[in-house]
Amino acid sequence: MRRHDVVIVGAGLAGLRAAFEGITAGLDTAVISKVHPLRSHSCAAQGGVNAAINPEDNWEDHAYDTVKGADWVGDEDAIDLMCKEAPQAVLDMDEMGCPFSREDDGSIAQRPFGGASFPRTAFAADRTGHAMLHTLWEQAVKHGTHIYEEYHLLKVCVDEKTKRACGIIAMDIKSGQVEYIAAKAVLIATGGFGRLFASNTNAMINTGDGVALAMKAGAHAADLEFVQFHPTGLKSSGILISEGVRGEGAYLIGKDGKRFMDKYAPNKKELASRDVVSRAEMMEILNGNGEDGAIFLDVRHLGREKILEKLPQIRQLSIDFEGVDPIDAPIPVKPTCHYTMGGIRTNKFGHSKLQGLFAAGEAACVSVHGGNRLGANSLLETIVFGKITGKEMVRFVNEEGSVEPETNTDDMVEVQKIIADLKARPQEGGIRPAVIRKELTEAMNEYCSVFRDEERLKKALKAVEKAKEDYKKVCIDDKSDAFNTELLTTIELGNLISLGEATVKSALARTESRGAHTREEFPTRDDENWMKHTLAIWDKAAETVSLDYEPTRVTGNPRYAPVERKY
Repeated sequence: MRRHDVVIVGAGLAGLRAAFEGITAGLDTAVISKVHPLRSHSCAAQGGVNAAINPEDNWEDHAYDTVKGADWVGDEDAIDLMCKEAPQAVLDMDEMGCPFSREDDGSIAQRPFGGASFPRTAFAADRTGHAMLHTLWEQAVKHGTHIYEEYHLLKVCVDEKTKRACGIIAMDIKSGQVEYIAAKAVLIATGGFGRLFASNTNAMINTGDGVALAMKAGAHAADLEFVQFHPTGLKSSGILISEGVRGEGAYLIGKDGKRFMDKYAPNKKELASRDVVSRAEMMEILNGNGEDGAIFLDVRHLGREKILEKLPQIRQLSIDFEGVDPIDAPIPVKPTCHYTMGGIRTNKFGHSKLQGLFAAGEAACVSVHGGNRLGANSLLETIVFGKITGKEMVRFVNEEGSVEPETNTDDMVEVQKIIADLKARPQEGGIRPAVIRKELTEAMNEYCSVFRDEERLKKALKAVEKAKEDYKKVCIDDKSDAFNTELLTTIELGNLISLGEATVKSALARTESRGAHTREEFPTRDDENWMKHTLAIWDKAAETVSLDYEPTRVTGNPRYAPVERKY
């Protein structure tokens, strides 16, 4: 058994930013990641990070834009905190050496982004997440953070006497050895679970392991029905084409060659919030103005020089994956699963319901995004709440969490038995994990997408229930220990099934349309009944998800009074 003061699961921006706080405070800080840290999905974020760093901007406007973008179901105290801390969080990154793009006077460059009342999105060309992640990785190496690279999370462990998180169990992928890593505090920063949907912008690793396993350890998940579909995923692969492209002036056009967003968002057009743009695109496609299930993103008018300077990665992705050079032709795109607004329910300091268990980044539901996240608030959330949660973990470990929690060897026995059972399961009468995954993710894509209704959601739930039953018969070929990726993707599939159940049940229960959750038979927002968070709770005995609710936290700021959301 290994021991640390703090163990952080996930080496993306939220995890590494929290690790910086732990290690610089003198705590024995460890980070585990199932990939090399520089392969974390934060690396894929392109467009930028929001902060009111321009003297003509202010954090109060940023907060209002965020409350409005969240469709009034975000927690206002957490939103205020994030937007107030945003300028310093970005300047911290700048001071660490993050190579942000610059204006002629040397100040950090900013561009417009969807749903924002000011061009407050700082960026590093179209590789912002990449630049920020490398910056924080340098800090982790510099300060001697203990990194468990290519370790796969298998269980969040709990001291049953004190009901406190006491560490994790993970597999060293290189050897197949299962290890107990004990800690006084555990942070889940494992990102989202976009891989639940067949068409998505997410890396293969985004299977929601941390969210599912935290829920099974006793934490609550929240708002899983709110799944963001990004308006511009590449038609064939779902790979992300950043909102920064529209921020630079790109247009959306139908197969008729004409812009259409003025019909849906006459003021903001292409820079309305993502849920609005995605619904508009789907309406155009359904009304026959799409081509092969897609519409088009046109950047030709920006000119070759600007595209090569500010959008080089976007151009290369379009050439590599669609065979289209955007200098010469519009890019075929469609709404694609991108981001999960829900996650492990925390307060604004990152505490979950389970003492000693914290969460930050996309794996958490603070909730600063509510029903719909504004573009470039995701990178902001990682560095603001990575920092805040890291500081809170330091305080916890030095104060009420200073005593080592008790560990239980039964946890190791349980995990090893699950692995042994999977390997020993016979092929005869078994079901391949790829078959289950394909059926599940395609059903989620078809029945729990941009537009939803009871009939479709019940079909999605039926598909989830079938996947649960089929998973009991899942079988694998690879019986080896080292680099057994078949075993690990099968374990990931189990986590996706649990999250699929929670997502669909939450979506069925919410009988309104709000943010990214659109119920066609309930087309309006119902503030009287639904200004609340859905809590997904794991019933260990029944191995199923039940639901509860808690009210949205409001500050009483009269500016935040709910109104119809228009762009």
